[in-house]
Amino acid sequence: MLIVNHSSFVAFTLMGIPGLESQHLWLSVPFSSMFLAILIGNGVILFLVVTEPTLHTPMYLILALLMVADLISTLALMPKLLCLFWFNDRDIAAKACFTQMFFIHGASVVRSALLVVMAFDRFVAVCDPLHYNTILSHSLIGRLGLMALIKGVILILPMPLLLQQLTFCHVVIPHTYCDHMAVVKMACNHTRPNRMYGLFVILLVVGLDLLLIGFSYALILQAVIRLKSRDATFKALNTCSAHLFVILITYIPALFSSITHRIGRNIPPHAHILLANLYLLLPSVFNPVIYGIKMKEIRGKVVKCLCRGNV
Repeated sequence: MLIVNHSSFVAFTLMGIPGLESQHLWLSVPFSSMFLAILIGNGVILFLVVTEPTLHTPMYLILALLMVADLISTLALMPKLLCLFWFNDRDIAAKACFTQMFFIHGASVVRSALLVVMAFDRFVAVCDPLHYNTILSHSLIGRLGLMALIKGVILILPMPLLLQQLTFCHVVIPHTYCDHMAVVKMACNHTRPNRMYGLFVILLVVGLDLLLIGFSYALILQAVIRLKSRDATFKALNTCSAHLFVILITYIPALFSSITHRIGRNIPPHAHILLANLYLLLPSVFNPVIYGIKMKEIRGKVVKCLCRGNV
């Protein structure tokens, strides 16, 4: 058994996708395609929101913050993953591993918090549309975005700090990135505080955020039921449709991955790792698509830019 003290530790080794090591080069094709789609999709919408004054509304400013969180998560994950697939570059320094962990998990927490902010935005848009711009001022959006960032930092920073106190018996991580629990399992001393803290973060982030989102939509549904006009009801529901799709794409893969990791004993390891990667990447891939399709302002700006390019 290899025992490596934390103070003299040099590097971890990422295995990639266990059982599919020989297929890494082929797997790089869909992963690199998703990476390219994320960079282009999120980059285009972020560029439009920043450069177009007509898109400087609360909803689009929150969307821009969500795109930034998606890009940070993707940029923390994909470069090392593609180096692993393309060049078999498996080694990662301990500090680099902990840094990657912080940005991947931190961005996920920020993303979840921003979905709560979006739910509040939709609640105000449906229940108090006349005061929408007054309530959701730019300063309030900035403060809410800052709170989401602080939440991500405060909740995730203890993870790498606690890991630095451990002694590791193993250095080969059966994963494509430095997932918190995957690194915890490499330790040979008492890891209960790390495990308990990881569970606490999951319950706080997913449980509390989903509760707040559910509460917002309960109030929205209550308001929609009171509407007498069918057109008004359809318009109110359509206002929330993009956000609902994003919630489903964000939380369903995450919950499914978490459930299969804990009770899916007969599921092969490579399925767990693929799910863990997809739950990080799918929201970033589909968020620009969903908002590009559902939001006519973004569709119009994209078409306008394309027409300019063809002139």
